[in-house]
Amino acid sequence: MSDFRQAFLAFCVARDVLRFGDFVTKAGRKTPYFFNAGLFNDGESLRRLGAFYAEALLASDMACDQLFGPAYKGIPLASATAIALAEKGHNLPWSFNRKEAKDHGEGGSVVGAPLKGRVVIVDDVITAGTSVRESVELIRSHGASAAGVLIALDRMERGTGTSSAVAEVRERYGIPVTAIATLDDVMAFLGARADLARWRDAVDAYRAQYGA
Repeated sequence: MSDFRQAFLAFCVARDVLRFGDFVTKAGRKTPYFFNAGLFNDGESLRRLGAFYAEALLASDMACDQLFGPAYKGIPLASATAIALAEKGHNLPWSFNRKEAKDHGEGGSVVGAPLKGRVVIVDDVITAGTSVRESVELIRSHGASAAGVLIALDRMERGTGTSSAVAEVRERYGIPVTAIATLDDVMAFLGARADLARWRDAVDAYRAQYGA
């Protein structure tokens, strides 16, 4: 596991974003871990989160001309990533969408830079893939191309079928998906942390039951 992935998971645990215990997912699955990106809720945590997103994007093979943050969670994530990339010498335009198109002022459903070229979608996780589908359709309708999706955590578990939600996005739209960290990284992280090692067997059992 690369250093920035390990540092990201340690950061998530310190912020209580990544917790271990007994939880239930939206799909009704009992899970030993829970990831809540909404707890990156102050300036310093958002600054650090943006830096991890930027690191993951630069470490990937996704060619990128612009960032796009789907409303609502993706908006601060895309903006924080754009700032972090600029600090690393990569100044990219970014934009986001409105839930409802505006018919006055500048109008339209897209705010920020016009959608052009190769656009990477920045979000927290992929579950049902609805946000990705809407984003890809919007990007393509403006004559741009969806170059990939950048997320915080890939849980690597099945959706409604045998494939994971991430794999379904790759197959359906033919675009790459990059995560700052994956469930494999979480397993390695637990193995390296004596204070959290007791959760490794439970997470491994969950992966065996629901993993893609």
